[in-house]
Amino acid sequence: MQVSSVRNPVADLSALGIVQTNHVYFQQDPAELVIQTVNLGQGTLTDSGALAVNTGKFTGRAPKDKFIVKDELTASTVNWNDFNIPIGPGSFDRLYERITRYFTGKDVWVRDCQACADPAYRINIRVITETPWASLFAYNMFLRPSEEELEDIHPDWTIIQAPGCLADPATDGTRQENFAVVNFSRRMILIGGSAYTGEIKKGIFTILNYVLPQNHGVLSMHCSANQGEKGDTAIFFGLSGTGKTTLSADPRRKLIGDDEHGWAANGIFNFEGGCYAKCINLSEEEEPQIFHAVREGALVENTGFYPGTNSVNYSDKHITENTRVSYPLHYIDNALIPSTAGIPKNIFFLTCDAYGVLPPISRLTPEQAMYQFISGYTARVAGTETGVTEPVTTFSTCFGAPFLPLHPVQYASMLGEKLRDNNVQVWMINTGWTGGPAGTGQRIRLTYTRAMVTAALNGQLEKLAYKDHPVFGGSIPESCPGVPASILDPRNTWTDKEAYDRQAKDLAEQFVRNFEKYAGHANPEILSASPRI
Repeated sequence: MQVSSVRNPVADLSALGIVQTNHVYFQQDPAELVIQTVNLGQGTLTDSGALAVNTGKFTGRAPKDKFIVKDELTASTVNWNDFNIPIGPGSFDRLYERITRYFTGKDVWVRDCQACADPAYRINIRVITETPWASLFAYNMFLRPSEEELEDIHPDWTIIQAPGCLADPATDGTRQENFAVVNFSRRMILIGGSAYTGEIKKGIFTILNYVLPQNHGVLSMHCSANQGEKGDTAIFFGLSGTGKTTLSADPRRKLIGDDEHGWAANGIFNFEGGCYAKCINLSEEEEPQIFHAVREGALVENTGFYPGTNSVNYSDKHITENTRVSYPLHYIDNALIPSTAGIPKNIFFLTCDAYGVLPPISRLTPEQAMYQFISGYTARVAGTETGVTEPVTTFSTCFGAPFLPLHPVQYASMLGEKLRDNNVQVWMINTGWTGGPAGTGQRIRLTYTRAMVTAALNGQLEKLAYKDHPVFGGSIPESCPGVPASILDPRNTWTDKEAYDRQAKDLAEQFVRNFEKYAGHANPEILSASPRI
């Protein structure tokens, strides 16, 4: 066995049960990991210097195959549901033995890294992988301790990722051969059968969503965040594809982070040290900061190339629409490092409304904000998924249901308290359609969305006239700098006004049906913000 490292991790691996490995590579720098990936035939250098890989069978998370070990610690604290699926300690033990034994005779990459930019809440993570490019992903996405800091770091959590290790559902208690298992008692995450790197990222997010609210009173959030020249902080909530990364990467504001943050008593902080941006249809014109971050050290996943070249074709979705790129946060020129900031002044709920019903911008009361936060609405668009022929409504509570081990009302209650205590303004932004549903209407221009967000951040919407939406209740500004007034009221953009009313009524009914499972936990003020049918 050969070891490449600044210190010898073999004893630590042996303590985990990973023995008789071939090469052990510890804390390799990005250039070495790229060379190893290319030499192993696992990736290609693009003309921008980024490393491109194919994650194989899985090009996204597999939420039905993510499990949490149900034991004395979690039995009464985890909100068991379709996303938090229980698995027994015995099944975990069998998978643990299987995945550690799998590394026998194989090369192993080990990386020590951290999460949480605020030192008061920081955790140490050890990521053990069977491919060099997965270790590069961990380097890009988590905080990178210096060589001196490594001497004092001892892992709080361990991730073991082995895409080639397959479960036996008949004996291991899994649904199929792939698995992602979180064990809060043993502080360990096992990932097998899938090379999709997002499982690593979201595994850590899941554990922070459990630990921070319960143990530290910190609200964990699936959001991006940035800071203005005057130090004002803005937060952007939204599901994948609604514009979190795009809208937070504003060259006039400092980027705090693009996906995961905590809100403590003294301000917010980024969980991560990098960005994991969708890059389908990425262009220099529309998203220059992200486009220029796809360079040496960045990891591009599941993209296609122009024929006969190593130039990425960002419009190519023959592998998946969920093409991704990971890169360190400092690849964004105006990144705020360390990634900590003050109490938010503005919060934006982003939704891609494919029905063309919601206004492009509306101001929410705290009660409306709580209702929308618990609802977590967006819509998938026809043509982006096999079998989807028309818009499909998606409700993901707190804009991140698959990653929330606790009951949604716990997160919602924490947000409500912070909104009231800090007088935070909340806005609903529709980045989807206007003038009709997808296929009939038009997608709201990104330039208009940017202008609306900018106007809200600059206080230009404070003294304008507003009118309430008759169904969803948010207040619609009657004008906005840089935006045609004709698109602000969505009903006015439809040729057939009665068709709009029917579509709005239908969407409102979907909201009400979805909220029924939370109604028993919501107070009268939140319930009063329900859409009016």
